[in-house]
Amino acid sequence: MEEKIRQATKDALLKAGAGDVDFVVEWPADLAHGDFAVNAALAAAKHLAKNPRELASELAPLIKEALGKDASRVEVAGPGFINITLSKDAVREGVATASEEDMWGGGDANTGKRIMVEYTQPNPFKEMHIGHLMSNIIGESVSRLIEFSGATVSRANYQGDVGPHVARAIWGLIEAGSTEPATAAELGKAYAHGSRAYEESEKAKAEIDALNLAIYKGEDRELMELWRKGRAISLEAFEVIYKKLGTKFDYYFFESEVAESGTELVKKHTPQVFTESDGAVIYEGEKKGLHTLVFITSRGTPTYEAKELGLAFLKEERWPSDLSLICTSVEQIGHFKVVKAALEDVAPALGAKTLHIPNGFLRLTSGKMSSRTGNVITGESLITDVIEEASKKNDDPLIAEQVALAAIKYMILRAAPGGDIIFDPEKSLSLDGDSGPYLQYAYVRAKKIVSYESEGAGTEVPDEPYVIERILIRFPEVVLRAERERAPHYVTQYLTELASAWNSFYASEQVLGSPEEAYKQRVAKAFMNTMKNGLWLLGIPVPEKM
Repeated sequence: MEEKIRQATKDALLKAGAGDVDFVVEWPADLAHGDFAVNAALAAAKHLAKNPRELASELAPLIKEALGKDASRVEVAGPGFINITLSKDAVREGVATASEEDMWGGGDANTGKRIMVEYTQPNPFKEMHIGHLMSNIIGESVSRLIEFSGATVSRANYQGDVGPHVARAIWGLIEAGSTEPATAAELGKAYAHGSRAYEESEKAKAEIDALNLAIYKGEDRELMELWRKGRAISLEAFEVIYKKLGTKFDYYFFESEVAESGTELVKKHTPQVFTESDGAVIYEGEKKGLHTLVFITSRGTPTYEAKELGLAFLKEERWPSDLSLICTSVEQIGHFKVVKAALEDVAPALGAKTLHIPNGFLRLTSGKMSSRTGNVITGESLITDVIEEASKKNDDPLIAEQVALAAIKYMILRAAPGGDIIFDPEKSLSLDGDSGPYLQYAYVRAKKIVSYESEGAGTEVPDEPYVIERILIRFPEVVLRAERERAPHYVTQYLTELASAWNSFYASEQVLGSPEEAYKQRVAKAFMNTMKNGLWLLGIPVPEKM
């Protein structure tokens, strides 16, 4: 409907003598003011040298005529806004669609496109921490939004299985005499020990640097066997968490795969793109208003930046795409700007279609955690703790897990892209609003009502649509905006408002046995379908009961 209103407004502006004018179509804060508001008169008034309110009075009837039976009222408000109220038939038609279509809310904006989304990126030899958990939850939701818009999506995970952190962990294992590591936690402790030693001891630093070079060369059989064992343990532990979160990756990429190709790419484009400096190879980002970064160290090893170049080419080789999205933390924004600039110099088309989606930090009451010191909150421990808390009110282990996942995912996905999150376990599990379990509970309530549907239900129709109906029909536009801006929080905010409207409807309207039972059951079905699809977009499981 928003597009219909936008086109009707454009046509009205043309008739009024204003061609190319940017204006906004939005939802009023109060439904009493209408379903949509347009600021076209305010935007075009200066161009036409007219009073905004007078111009709005000219545009309103033109918009009303263009919308026809879809609009019941088109009125001028305030200094020149145009408020549009949809007709009863338009609202009811939308609700009927919402109650019947399985893919309600989906679109075709990206039909025919191939889009790869890379996210999570935990590093073997370190436990998956809450930052990786955040990347996974955001990346999975973005992937689902893109899928819902008609695209073919490929989910990718890029993991650092070589580099300084691996050398530190393996040094820690060797120091502890552990050639047979058994758990991811053991690897995490070894990494923390190696990191402390690297900073406190010159001898340990030299040994770890030598290990790093030896791992890249891959010639020491015993060392590489320890590397393979540790890598396998980490990857297996990650898969347990992915399964719980509902994520399944199509492609796994590793730094060990792209280290050599990334190095060769940098060397091949030196000195055209890169510059030799004190034995290292750098990209002079200052020339483009960015940082200068090292791509090959003076020891001849590739940095993350060089490996990113190799990764971009490997992705394209394995799964050619129209767009390549990378979800990582806001700390990486500067890094990715430099990588993207270098990639555009090396392969312009590949660089142009590679985009970064930043996410903020997930903080607990003790603040930001660091795996360098070993004081790290792992993704697994956070999930386990919230499940344990949810179990106090849910005897069924499956429901407790579903509620816990809803609590965690909602708290992460309610924030705008790049925003930090303070995780409050008690608030996250609340059924009183602004939480994932609150959405789940609203769905379960509606499902129970729908299960009582009878053939002899009352067939009367209310004089006006209910408030919840006017909110329900906004869903496709919310999804479209969330996909376009890669911002799942729009869906989260919408579902919270929708759940509140449902609870108000449920509290004030008798459904079963009422004269309008059939009509109200359709509203309940529409709510169920919308909530189910919205929760799926967020990766939040839908429980059968609570």
